Amino acid sequence: MKTRDTVDSQLGERQRPTAAGGSIPHLRWWILGMIFLITCINYIDRSSIGLLVTRFGPELNISSSQYGFVGAILLFAYTLSQSVSGRLYDRYGARVGFTVSVIVWCAAAMGHAAITGFVGFTACSFFLGLGEAGNWPGAAKVIAEWFPQRERALGMAIFNGGASMGGVIAPLLVARLLAPKFGWRISFLLVGVLGFVWLAAWLMIYHPLAKHPRVSEEERVYIRDGQPPLESVAAPSVRSLLRLRQTWGILLARLLVDPIWWLYMLWLPVYLKDVRHFSLKDIGASAWAPYLAAAVGSLFGGWLAGRLISHGMSVNAARKTVIGIAACLMPFGILAARAQTAYGALAYIAVVLFGFQMWISNVQTLPSDFFSSSTVGTVAGMGGTAAGISSLIFNLCTASLVSHFGYGAVLTIAGLLAPIGFVLLIVFLGRVHRLDPAVVFPSPTRLS
Repeated sequence: MKTRDTVDSQLGERQRPTAAGGSIPHLRWWILGMIFLITCINYIDRSSIGLLVTRFGPELNISSSQYGFVGAILLFAYTLSQSVSGRLYDRYGARVGFTVSVIVWCAAAMGHAAITGFVGFTACSFFLGLGEAGNWPGAAKVIAEWFPQRERALGMAIFNGGASMGGVIAPLLVARLLAPKFGWRISFLLVGVLGFVWLAAWLMIYHPLAKHPRVSEEERVYIRDGQPPLESVAAPSVRSLLRLRQTWGILLARLLVDPIWWLYMLWLPVYLKDVRHFSLKDIGASAWAPYLAAAVGSLFGGWLAGRLISHGMSVNAARKTVIGIAACLMPFGILAARAQTAYGALAYIAVVLFGFQMWISNVQTLPSDFFSSSTVGTVAGMGGTAAGISSLIFNLCTASLVSHFGYGAVLTIAGLLAPIGFVLLIVFLGRVHRLDPAVVFPSPTRLS
């Protein structure tokens, strides 16, 4: 095992900073709480578009096909940003990375208050997607750094629960409270401000584990002992990572299954309005329920994986067991398309999102299961890029499929993606275990 001095040397530290205020007990959970909050805000900002377009769309003469194009532009920016953001976080750290991401997306969210038509709507949504994408590789990197492997799936689950809680809060906050009282323009301003409030707290609280002045030595040792030794080799290039079957397993899983989440995120309010004839207030009163189920699914998926590992099951078996269960739940979307009542459809959709969050809380943990901390952000960003590409294509096709075949065809196709994704994940991943960089990357390369 590496000594503390060796670790410090590798990180370029001369001396650990100290703080007059002393250490903060269980600091990693406070930092995770901050990640949960910003992910929640991320989804409130994102959900506000789908919720408020039901009001400003008719006012600004934005058609369903134009809305589908705006969603595709948002996803294009999101996809473009994922790999770039992953490299940003690996190179400059989470403190700088989150600062850049939050400023970009919250300014864009507030910019929606000034739109006057389709062009402005498209531009603001582009920058929203560009900034929001960084949240995911950034969170994965923070959790890989601050949590031992046995707690990592739970950490990912709590972080992903922030996305689900954002989906719960957004209809209640935006559709039920802000929009009726202040209008859609002021609503966009208010939800955008939330991120800047969070950023001020983040800059006060967060520092890397090795440099944090308020982490106790006991907690630092606990975290380090539950992680593999730090690697002294340079982070591998993207090209080197793409030579590995494990990387492709992660990419294919994200490519096939992530469109399910984006489908419901972007189109659920429109579906409820067009097919189930809900008003904006009706949407606000009920659209939160599937996202509450998603939050529970995220926590359950992380808890179950950790529970299985703590009871002696290997990381390989635990991850695949939980992911497999989740893949069996997501086809319930096929039944949602055939439900007789709106609330029956929402119940089936709740099962889908419960399963998706079980799935993603473990799939997003795979980069830290296979790779060292210097590579986690990059691989997570690559996975996000794959997810963004497929979600963009699926979103573009959704408007056309709906107009020609109805929502039933879209929900049926989405319901088949998870089982296919699970089979490919198992085939490509092989055994889930830590890869030895000296073996898989025999020639250290520079960051690219």
